[in-house]
Amino acid sequence: MTHPADTDLRSAMNRVRLEVGKAVVGQDGAVTGLLIALLARGHVLLEGVPGVAKTLMVRAFSRAIGLETTRVQFTPDLMPGDVTGSLVYDARTGEFEFRAGPVFTHVLLADEINRTPPKTQAALLEAMEERQVSADGVTRPLPEPFLVAATQNPVEHEGTYTLPEAQLDRFLLKLVIDLPSREGELDVLRRHADGFIPRDLDTAGVQPTVGAEEIRDAQRAVAEVTASQDVLGYVVDLARATRQAPSVQLGASPRASTALLAAAKAWAWLGGYPAITPDHVQTMLVPTWRHRLRLRPEAELEGVSVDAVLTSVVQQTRVPI
Repeated sequence: MTHPADTDLRSAMNRVRLEVGKAVVGQDGAVTGLLIALLARGHVLLEGVPGVAKTLMVRAFSRAIGLETTRVQFTPDLMPGDVTGSLVYDARTGEFEFRAGPVFTHVLLADEINRTPPKTQAALLEAMEERQVSADGVTRPLPEPFLVAATQNPVEHEGTYTLPEAQLDRFLLKLVIDLPSREGELDVLRRHADGFIPRDLDTAGVQPTVGAEEIRDAQRAVAEVTASQDVLGYVVDLARATRQAPSVQLGASPRASTALLAAAKAWAWLGGYPAITPDHVQTMLVPTWRHRLRLRPEAELEGVSVDAVLTSVVQQTRVPI
């Protein structure tokens, strides 16, 4: 039985998508992905060519959930301390004090994360996994909730650094932001013609629908969504099928399985389900696993895509009744 308070909370979280839609056109799937990652206490990698509103989407999302957001433009000369914070000498006291970096926020927008060297990329690992920053032997917790939304451009390779598998694995979802349809692009132009300014969310009328406390309540409710033994077995069978696929060099790990379970729980809760079903697993499989698989070089040369391999795995794996 669904508690009335739980229903109100779910309705408020679903309204977030409507608020973001006031500023961003035709990206409902990506906005839902951001919401699922937030509810599952995960992080998101947004991939798309320049100009498809990746940054605007994250800013509008942060406004709709009523949380503080910080944007960091990742560049080749960015140092780890520029993200996490560093010790600064105070001449008045003669001591070093920690000056918190931009990671101490609720939503961190890591713009063009693949433009910074691996050393700086790795500075985010502890923050993303442990939700804390360690400096000079002191561990400092990050605010809760905490979400990293990182963007990258898939077509530009000059001056970029490929994210290592360990870093990619920390992202719950990888969302591909496509170009809008003709109608969607026409709507974008119509809004601009009417005076919409992307850097000014007030002109779009985006308003907060929830706050930090409601989000924490929703995260606790998502954690209580159950999964039957058959559905858990289905997730394991899907993971094992990726490892046996001829085109795959590195298949889904046990961490990938737990990530899929978490994403499916959030999607089920948003839909009002007390337990996840195979449909929830299938819906979340591609965005949860597309960045965790590595194809064989010969398969890549033949034009095989990870998404196509995952779709084939779903079609060929027996679904529990």
